[in-house]
Amino acid sequence: MVWHEQVDTSVVSQRAKELNKRLTAPPAALLCHLDEALRPLFKDSAHPSKATFSCDRGEEGLILRVQSELSGLPFNWHFHCIPASSSLVSQHLIHPLMGVSLALQSHVRELAALLRMKDLEIQAYQESGAVLSRSRLKTEPFEENSFLEQFMAEKLPEACAVGDGKPFAMSLQSLYVAVTKQQIQARQAHKGSGETQASSSTSPRGTDNQPEEPVSLPSTLSEPEYEPVAASGPMHRAQLVKSKRKKPRGLFS
Repeated sequence: MVWHEQVDTSVVSQRAKELNKRLTAPPAALLCHLDEALRPLFKDSAHPSKATFSCDRGEEGLILRVQSELSGLPFNWHFHCIPASSSLVSQHLIHPLMGVSLALQSHVRELAALLRMKDLEIQAYQESGAVLSRSRLKTEPFEENSFLEQFMAEKLPEACAVGDGKPFAMSLQSLYVAVTKQQIQARQAHKGSGETQASSSTSPRGTDNQPEEPVSLPSTLSEPEYEPVAASGPMHRAQLVKSKRKKPRGLFS
């Protein structure tokens, strides 16, 4: 389960006053301090956070308590978390992780292409008479399929050892941030284009872009418009056409 909390600056200020009577700081400074306190949790354990954490799970949600110092004074903070919706988890976890996976796949393809180019370069040196002075550095030409088969058989178990998740956080954190920023920019661009199309579709269609004046239609129309035609024939069709060409009395007046 994923827990989250989303509040505005007024809630941040009010909660800070309730938990820290002697401390006064703007919301931006409080959030910056919380970021500094939480960030070491996602980095190397050699540099642990100076803050202490505890959590309690109740009927209404999860409360994460943070105890630290800010400007030499004790600073306490409580996160009142609730279960995240599936759409929120998809937006912040699933989609970014899928983007990270696609970026890594593209990275692997680029490296494979680079290795093939290096093999062609070495082959050109050998054909021109170059000889490797240190035989221990000699390598076989790169075969991508053979490499993938060997990786799946020998390296996959070690590569999938997630553990506490810190190796992922340390090595791929920058890539995750870059992918998240790219997805946010793409959503903003898509939203902007949608608003532009909506505004253009609702704009007036007049030649001078002036709003159309309201038109009051009369309660009754002229007699020929509602005159029934009981029979067909040239004479009746001529009368019908003639009646339609007559300008209705009072319409658009």
